[in-house]
Amino acid sequence: MPSVTLERSRKKRLEHAHPWIFNNEIASVDGNPEPGDLVNVLNHQGRYLATGYYNPASQITVRVVSYQPLDFAQMDTAFFTARFQDCLRHRERFIQDGEAYRLVYGEADFLPGLIVDRFGSILVVQLLTLGMDRCREAIVQALIEVMQPEGIYERSDVSIRELEGLEQTKGPLYGECPRHVTVTENGLLIKVDIVEGQKTGYFFDQRENRAAIEPLMKGWGYKSGIRLEQVEQDGSEQRLPVNKSGKVVTFPYWDGATVLECFSHTGSFTLNACKYGAKKVTCLDISEHAIESARTNVELNGFTDRVEFVVADAFQYLREQVKGLEDRNVRARAGEQKVDTSKALAAGGGKSFDVVILDPPAFAKTKSAVKGACRGYKDINLHGMKLVNEGGYLVTASCSYHMRPDLFLETIADAAEDAGKVLRLIEWKAAGKDHPQILGVDEGHYLKFAIFEVRSKTK
Repeated sequence: MPSVTLERSRKKRLEHAHPWIFNNEIASVDGNPEPGDLVNVLNHQGRYLATGYYNPASQITVRVVSYQPLDFAQMDTAFFTARFQDCLRHRERFIQDGEAYRLVYGEADFLPGLIVDRFGSILVVQLLTLGMDRCREAIVQALIEVMQPEGIYERSDVSIRELEGLEQTKGPLYGECPRHVTVTENGLLIKVDIVEGQKTGYFFDQRENRAAIEPLMKGWGYKSGIRLEQVEQDGSEQRLPVNKSGKVVTFPYWDGATVLECFSHTGSFTLNACKYGAKKVTCLDISEHAIESARTNVELNGFTDRVEFVVADAFQYLREQVKGLEDRNVRARAGEQKVDTSKALAAGGGKSFDVVILDPPAFAKTKSAVKGACRGYKDINLHGMKLVNEGGYLVTASCSYHMRPDLFLETIADAAEDAGKVLRLIEWKAAGKDHPQILGVDEGHYLKFAIFEVRSKTK
């Protein structure tokens, strides 16, 4: 069995369950392993630590697949069948809603370089590394045995494969694979494009976070002067919503929030907002394809009358709305100072919302991009919180691993200071239960999700 011996001076990450071994941590390689072969990993004293697959073309030269001796012949269909059964047991324990989730989450499921998302009877697979690519036949056969899918589709069209010396690829691996599949999440219907959608077509990691907005969606009727009162109607007294004029309000969502979702992708937060009683939702994305996907999902769930769709750059849209609000505030104070009211208000600007949701793509994909990412996160959160009505909520997330939690919170705090806002942290979450995290693997702690109440320092 080929082996790699680690440097004496390295940090002991492997002993803390981190599955990656970088090129500069290796003192020697013995046995002439081929790229993709399994190797035993030894410490500087020659003591066995783990077994992983080897690729000298990658900065991550070894990725651990076992903490017990294993040869390549053992990474067969039976090996993957056992691992997939473990993965399925975990998801069935924690995911009670439907048959749509991340079935295999790479390193966190002890299968580094492999992602499998389940969309009902269709599986979408990503083979991200040479070691896993060499096992593709065994992986497919094991998935068929464990999951009995109608189809398996590959979405290995990601640039990370090129770092492994592999070409990007996608296409069917087994059975019939329709382009669109409809699944259920949080009791909502989601139509997913597995062929052209981002990554595998849908982001399961925010499942629990999307449901966490439920308490924000009701309790806003008081802003319009609507109160629940005992009213004589149809020969009996009923507790009904009544407006300032004493008339019964018949609009069913009279108590609902006005919501803005930016970077909507398939409109998943929009759907949850509507499900939980939002009055009106603005669903925004820069991609026409994303908005069409969101529109389809809104129609599937019968929420069309409460959603408006906007194709625009979120940064620009947020600035325009803030500029419009500032213009309105200046005009409201026109009696106190000289203001030229002959000029038109900023076109399309001036909207505010009870809840603003910001779920952008990763702004920092490398460590060197963090400084620019901080500017981006500060910009959208600064303008986003300015659009939140007094006492409303900012829902904000970052999926950039390099944007560490403390830095993310610090960036939002800086934005709040510049905006003259006081934020109260209501919720702080990470990825969902189908995205488990190995303690000691910081890279698994990529998703930060927060809900803040927004208050102004001055009126």
